[in-house]
Amino acid sequence: MRKLVTSVLAGIGLTLACGTSVYAQEKSLTIFWAEWDPANYLQELGNEYEKETGVKITVETTPWADFQTKAFTEFNAKGSAYDLVVGDSQWLGAASEGGHYVDLTDFVKENKVLDKMAPATVKFYSEYPGNSGKYWSIPAEGDAVGWAYRKDWFEDPKEMEAFKAKYGYELAVPKTFKEMTDIAEFFNRPDQNRYGIAIYTQNQYDGLAMGFENALFSYGGELGDFSTYKVDGIINSDKAVAAAENYRKLFGFTPPGWTNAFFVENNQAITENLAAMSMNYFAFFPSLINEASNPNAKNTGFFANPAGPGGEQFAALGGQGISVVSYSNNKEEAMKFLQWFIKDETQKKWAALGGYTCNKSVLESAEFQNATPYNKAFYDTMFKVKDFWAVPEYAELLQQLNQRVYPYIVNGDGTAKDMLDALAKDWDATFKKYGRVQ
Repeated sequence: MRKLVTSVLAGIGLTLACGTSVYAQEKSLTIFWAEWDPANYLQELGNEYEKETGVKITVETTPWADFQTKAFTEFNAKGSAYDLVVGDSQWLGAASEGGHYVDLTDFVKENKVLDKMAPATVKFYSEYPGNSGKYWSIPAEGDAVGWAYRKDWFEDPKEMEAFKAKYGYELAVPKTFKEMTDIAEFFNRPDQNRYGIAIYTQNQYDGLAMGFENALFSYGGELGDFSTYKVDGIINSDKAVAAAENYRKLFGFTPPGWTNAFFVENNQAITENLAAMSMNYFAFFPSLINEASNPNAKNTGFFANPAGPGGEQFAALGGQGISVVSYSNNKEEAMKFLQWFIKDETQKKWAALGGYTCNKSVLESAEFQNATPYNKAFYDTMFKVKDFWAVPEYAELLQQLNQRVYPYIVNGDGTAKDMLDALAKDWDATFKKYGRVQ
C-alpha cells in the first residue's frame, strides 16, 4: 500500500481572525524502486534531502519479481502514485515511446550531466534511441558484471609454481580472457571438489545474456547497430563467434550442475569453496567482504572483466537510471531533487551510504577507490560498460537470445557460428515485425 506522506495539517481548515481558511500541505515526493539494499540507501539519502529542503522523500519498494509489472501497470493507467522511478535501462524504449517518462534532454544539457557522470552510463542508462542525443533518465545505481576470486588460492606458492611450469607465466589476476581461461582450467579439479570458474547460465531472464555479453563485448563483438537495427554480420561476426566459443569453454570448468546459475549461486561458489573465480554484479559483492556471510571474506579479491584477444575491454551493464514520471503532480519538485542528486557532494554521500555512484569525480577519487576491496574494479568497469537492446520489444529479443545461446553454452548443441546465425535471423525478423527495418 502506498504510504501517505501528506502533512497531518493537510485538509484541516485553519480559521483566521479574518475568517479566511487556509490549508497546509507538506511537500513530498514518492520514488518507486525494487526491494533491495540500494533502495534503503536511497531512503537514507532522501532523509538528508528532507533535512535540507523540507521536502519529504518516500522510497516505495516492491519485490524484484513484481517491479516491472507494478510500474507499468501504474504507467499505463496514467497514475500519479509515483513521482520518480528508478527503472531498468531496458525500460527506456517502452517508457519513452509510451509517454511515461519526462524528456530530460534539456535537463541533461543544462545541468551538464554528461560532464558529471561516466559517459558510458549516460549513454546506456539515459539515452534512447541509441545515438539520438535524447535522454530520459539520470544515472542512479551504477552496476555491471565483474569478478571475485580466491586470493589464497592464487597466492599459494605451490600453486604459483605449478601454474608457471604449465603455462609459462606468473599466476596473477587475469588481464585477458586467455589468462582467465588458463586459470580456470588450472584450478578445475573435480576430484578435489574444486573448480575453475563460476559463470552465469540462468536463462529465465537476463543472467545468461549478461554473462555472454561480458565475453562478447571484450572480444570486440556487438549485439547489432543500435541506430539502424542491423544485426546480420554483427551479432554473428567472427569476433562474436569466438566470444561464444570461449564462454562455452569456460562453462566446462564450472561446478557440476551449473546449468541454472545466477547471482546467488555465483556468490556461493566463493563462500562454499567451489571455484577460483566467480562472475557477478558488483551489487552483490558487499556480502563477499562480510565475514558473517562469507567465511572466506579475508581471502576474497575482485577484478574487472578482462580484455579480449584484440585488447578491447568492456563489461555488461547492470544498474538503473532515475526518471521523472510523466503523470506526477510534482514534476517541478522532482526536477529539483534530481538537481540535488547529481551534485558531487550528494554523490559522495550516495557512495558512502553504499549506493554505486556513476559520478566521474567520485569514481576517480582515491577515497572512493580505496573504500572497499571491490571499488577499484568498479571504477575500472564503469567507464567501459555496454548494454542490451533498450527497445520496447527487448523482452522478445532477450527470449530469442536465451533460446539460441543456452543450448550451445550448456549442452554444446551445434556450433557457435550456426547458433549466432540463427539468432541474427530471429532478431532481424523481430525488428521487421516492429517496423524498425524493412
